[in-house]
Amino acid sequence: MIASDRHVLTPWTAEFTDPRLEADYRRSVLPRTAGQLQTSLLVIALLFTLLGLADYTLLGASPTFFLLLTLRVLVAIACLLTCLAVRRQPARVFRFLPLNPVLWLGCLVIILIVPLRAESIGIHAPSTAVAVMALYLFVPNRLPWMITASLLLSLGFLSAMVIWAAVPAGVTLIQAVVLLFANTVGLITARRLARLQREQYASLLDEHAFNERLRNEIGDHLHLEERLRHMAGTDELTGLDNRRRFFERADQELRRALRHGSPLSFCMVDIDHFKAINDQHGHSVGDLVLAQVATRLREHLRGVDFIGRFGGEEFVIALPGADLAAAREVAERLRGCIAELPHPDSGIPRRLSVTIGIARLAPGETTLAPVLKRADQALYRGKASGRNTVVLVDEREEPGLAAVEG
Repeated sequence: MIASDRHVLTPWTAEFTDPRLEADYRRSVLPRTAGQLQTSLLVIALLFTLLGLADYTLLGASPTFFLLLTLRVLVAIACLLTCLAVRRQPARVFRFLPLNPVLWLGCLVIILIVPLRAESIGIHAPSTAVAVMALYLFVPNRLPWMITASLLLSLGFLSAMVIWAAVPAGVTLIQAVVLLFANTVGLITARRLARLQREQYASLLDEHAFNERLRNEIGDHLHLEERLRHMAGTDELTGLDNRRRFFERADQELRRALRHGSPLSFCMVDIDHFKAINDQHGHSVGDLVLAQVATRLREHLRGVDFIGRFGGEEFVIALPGADLAAAREVAERLRGCIAELPHPDSGIPRRLSVTIGIARLAPGETTLAPVLKRADQALYRGKASGRNTVVLVDEREEPGLAAVEG
């Protein structure tokens, strides 16, 4: 059963009612159909030529033989020329010209054999029925043209039997029944074949459409899954890694640092006087400040560094491969870039600033908690000492705090 309304077939010709779909179908079967037609024309040309030899055994070198031979060679040449035309332009296989006039010429020659060789009517009768079947089954043509050629051959042959062969009425009636049977079987078979081929094509179209929808749905699902995964690991306000995602990445860097013995430092960053910004300007301005600061911090990090929102106005940064000296250079650059941001209230000359605490993973440490705790302690030491500063913790000292004021 055909799934789409576009795939409806005409009741008699078994073609698609949609002209564009029918044209698409014909294009899809064009190479195969053209090849089949060329083969059929070559076979017809060969048969007509070989039958000329049979005529010679019956008629000898008589004028009738040469007339028949001329007609047969004419049909053979017409078939070869049509085969060449289809080979050069395969689209001709679905056109009226040049195929149908050649078929009609062949039918007329078969009919003319009756008056020229009336004594062999017993051979012509079954061969005509076979020719009718061949027109339906082996010559790819549109159904109306098949019917036209077959009726021309059938009615012409019966008329020739009555007019020139003086065949008894009973024999003529039997031949009429045989030709009617051949036309009926051929028509039903050709129509059924045309319907099955188009239904198969329609099924392939439906399958392709279903596969395309399935691919789109899979793509949408993967996109949604990726989006959900991103949302699950991203802070909605700042676009940075959220706390969970940051710690997943930090754990990976920790294992890498332990495996290769490379340094790993962390920065805790806090926006100075953020509560005052919220109180004086509202939370919408505070959210804007958070987003601006997050963007600046992310833009001024190294390629290997990553940052996450730790909570509130506090951020945490991982610096793989950085010792305290390298971490301080990064932190000072971050502090400086934030100092360039304007205060949300243009009437206040003071600009935004951040305080940063830095700690490095100490030898023997296998978890993140101690180093982050030291970085947090350094941050609070910096806020207590006046803010807008970078404070380092040397894990080899007790407590080992050194401050660098901005």
